[in-house]
Amino acid sequence: MTPRPRPRNRTGGHLVGAYGLLVLTALLYLAFSLALPDTFPTQDTVDSILSNQSIPAILALAAMVPIVTGAFDLSIGYGLGLAHVMVLWLVIEEGWPWPLACLTVLAGGLAVGVLNGVVVEFGRIDSFIATLGTGSMMYAMTGWITDGSRIVPGPQGLPPAFTDLYDSSFLGLPVPAFYVLGLAAVLWLVLERLPLGRYLYVVGSNPRTADLVGIATRRYTVYAFAASGLIVGFGGVLLAAQQQIGNPSVGLDYLLPAFVGALLGSTAIKPGRPNALGTVVAVAVLAVGLTGIGQLGAEFWTVPLFNGGTLLIAVGLAGYAARRRLRGGVARDTPAAPPPPPPSPAPAPESGTSPT
Repeated sequence: MTPRPRPRNRTGGHLVGAYGLLVLTALLYLAFSLALPDTFPTQDTVDSILSNQSIPAILALAAMVPIVTGAFDLSIGYGLGLAHVMVLWLVIEEGWPWPLACLTVLAGGLAVGVLNGVVVEFGRIDSFIATLGTGSMMYAMTGWITDGSRIVPGPQGLPPAFTDLYDSSFLGLPVPAFYVLGLAAVLWLVLERLPLGRYLYVVGSNPRTADLVGIATRRYTVYAFAASGLIVGFGGVLLAAQQQIGNPSVGLDYLLPAFVGALLGSTAIKPGRPNALGTVVAVAVLAVGLTGIGQLGAEFWTVPLFNGGTLLIAVGLAGYAARRRLRGGVARDTPAAPPPPPPSPAPAPESGTSPT
């Protein structure tokens, strides 16, 4: 009997795949620091990266959640634009207290996410088409609210407590960075440590298997879209506090970077599957790269060129990582789904009848 071949040691390749983007971030920072020693390695640059990239990071996390279930939410850019316009419209035009306006927008984002999930799962419409349709409707609503113009606060401006949601600092760092870290930590806990996250991964990896073991695939997909909508609403609140002017078309600028971060993030930390920490690392790579390119004096068109090229690379790398992970054995890396709840016992026969 011939001995079985010993499995190859994949530890080195796994480490490169898991932490390669993190190393790339450090190398990019070092390269730009050497090329721009007077401007790049400064506290102002770090603060600018942490502050300006917080909303793209939040939107990337919002895009990542439906991708876990194998769906795509193309409405997140439109939803971001509508959310930030709604906050400013309620505060400036309607005179609402800013906390009530923010809570209303968060509830609206949750409702939009549920609607997207219901249209995709119960309407049996492809997620690309469904969310593109709902996103177009949200864009129309944004234009209706603003009448195609900007919402500008009066001479008194916006409440300082509202603008401090974005402009303040904590422990010497911009407070939006802590929003991103907190949101990523919550998503990591849900996806990696709770049964809900395991269900979502099973639905995304093999819906047929999920149905066979009793997982309600439709329900959990709606949950994923609802979480995405809620995160988009939160991002809209922060965008309103940052911009302080309602621009009906600003949300679309965040759509492509969000998917670049979400897809590129699936090649890091947990290669082959979308994950929160990998998404944050991917956004850091994009932030350092765009900031360095900007300080080198690149033209304005290099930003969409960089985002588009990175998206193509991200899709290719994500597909390669997924195939590599399947060859290496999915069960080794993917947390097993907890068993479904046992069925309820059959009712006892009524008195006077005998069981057949």
